[in-house]
Amino acid sequence: MTSSNTKVDPITLQVMSGALHTIAQEMAHVLYRMSFSSIIRESQDIGAGLFDLQFNTLTESEGSPLHIGSIPAYLRGISQCLQGGVWNEGDVVIHNHPYYGSSHSPDLCIVVPVFWRGELVAFAANTAHHVDIGAATPGLIIDIPDVFAEGMLFAGIKLYEGGKRNEGLWQYISHNSRTAKQTKDDIDAQIASAQLGAQRMQELLDSYGKEVVFGAANQLMDYTESMMRARIAEIPDGEYFAEGFLDDDGANRDKPLPIKVCVRVKGDSVEVDLTGSADQVPTGFNVPFEGSTKPACYCAFRAMLTDTALMEVKLPPNEGSFRPISVVAPKGSIFNPIFPAAAEARFTQCNRMIDLIIQALSPVIPHRATAGNSAAISFAAYSGIKPQGGYWVFLEVNEGAYGGRPTSDGPDAIDNLMANTRNNPIEDLGMHLPMVCDRYELRDDVMPGAGRFRGGIGVVKSQRLLADGAITHESERHLDAPWGAFGGTDGAAGRVEIFLPDGTVRDTYSKISNLRVPAGGGMSYYAPCGGGYGDPLDRPAQQVLEDVMDDFCTLDHALEVYGVVISEDLVLDQAATQSRRMLMRLERQADGRPQWAEAAAASA
Repeated sequence: MTSSNTKVDPITLQVMSGALHTIAQEMAHVLYRMSFSSIIRESQDIGAGLFDLQFNTLTESEGSPLHIGSIPAYLRGISQCLQGGVWNEGDVVIHNHPYYGSSHSPDLCIVVPVFWRGELVAFAANTAHHVDIGAATPGLIIDIPDVFAEGMLFAGIKLYEGGKRNEGLWQYISHNSRTAKQTKDDIDAQIASAQLGAQRMQELLDSYGKEVVFGAANQLMDYTESMMRARIAEIPDGEYFAEGFLDDDGANRDKPLPIKVCVRVKGDSVEVDLTGSADQVPTGFNVPFEGSTKPACYCAFRAMLTDTALMEVKLPPNEGSFRPISVVAPKGSIFNPIFPAAAEARFTQCNRMIDLIIQALSPVIPHRATAGNSAAISFAAYSGIKPQGGYWVFLEVNEGAYGGRPTSDGPDAIDNLMANTRNNPIEDLGMHLPMVCDRYELRDDVMPGAGRFRGGIGVVKSQRLLADGAITHESERHLDAPWGAFGGTDGAAGRVEIFLPDGTVRDTYSKISNLRVPAGGGMSYYAPCGGGYGDPLDRPAQQVLEDVMDDFCTLDHALEVYGVVISEDLVLDQAATQSRRMLMRLERQADGRPQWAEAAAASA
């Protein structure tokens, strides 16, 4: 047992907080610096941390929230299927089974037990998204029948047992991944990261002793929990609802999938109920409940309620932030599928659910909400056969945009909500793969949501293949634009184009599976633009002029939506603007439409 009731003085507590977090950050740094695939090395699609024997998160790295929030579920899953049933010093476990706690199968978890003076006291663990684990299609998979089509499934398997390497398992990996060398090298980086975490934890225990280290860790978790509960208690008790839909499941087109969210606030705790959301689907477009649905809900409340910009002191990142939050999703629903349903393509459902949690709570905590975000991770896999034989596979996460915020515009072309991954430099792409990026910039074909604070502008990225290849792409929100808040207008939906060498261009669905594309062809992704926050007529006219000068807004849009009069030679007419805005407000009043400045002030 690693629990400790030892009370630690404030100075030592702060030292422990910094030491634990530094270990997690060092683990993450080693992992992405040692890795070979760009999804880890550049995008940093990873998580790392330390965990006690009850699988509580003692500390976590500042990576993707969904990665780190899921590792306790991995550990609970491993406890049910650990090879041999016993942890030994020198063990290294690999795990990715979505029905034993995994976030989804490409996120391999590496766990190293932390022994101190012969006693098991903790775990050092990390997760990372791998390029290819031998699934039905290269890199990503959507249109598959069951979990067994997802590739290699590891359930509590020991890569090292008592310090001895399992050579048969490494040989198995060599023959079951299209990118075997990258996969094994990236696993080695994960092992090095986890072993370093275990070593650093042992050094901390050597310096301070078990009672102090775990006493401090328990106090820090209690502190984080108390702060999260205090923020929840500020929300009026009640049930808050929002609903939206997903475009399709990747195979059954033109069949939208509903998402329904009920947020129940009672005192200092909260429950997210997803009852009424779509039934599980016959493709990989389902969400593992323990490893993804629950951590996505944790992410939503951590983002809204413990934003460092709204807190005097940054909270220690640990299990305490999860404790006040419970999640309900009926068995057999898209957010809680039943084995053996496939559940690899689980990205966008989580982001859309987080966005709806924000929407549901926005009337009662407008100062902590955003307007609708793009909430549609674009995950693309490009692949082909090398001239000398064997596969090349490239995974890419494309940016979206946030909605307008209570005091500022939504950020442009940025990964948002649960993802938090970085972009892959186009120079890196050109050096290593038969691809070239033809266009990478802000969208100019649509306007973002208008408001006192406008929505962020989504990215457009065009990737062209230099050799015959295939594309699998998962995204969302081609049919459901991000919502405007408190008088702001809706943002813009996303879209995807496939282009061919002969100049043919056609729109396609948000999700495509292993589409064959000849050399010279490729894909253009247009991310959704965020919704506007607040009344567009309250946006300073000078700011609208600057948007026009930056090509973020057209002259017609400035006039019709913002009521700002700007000449063709970009001169702002203040008097005409004041008159037009007054007329637009009077027209609203005559039509019985709300005066949003007053409504927003009342809700705040």
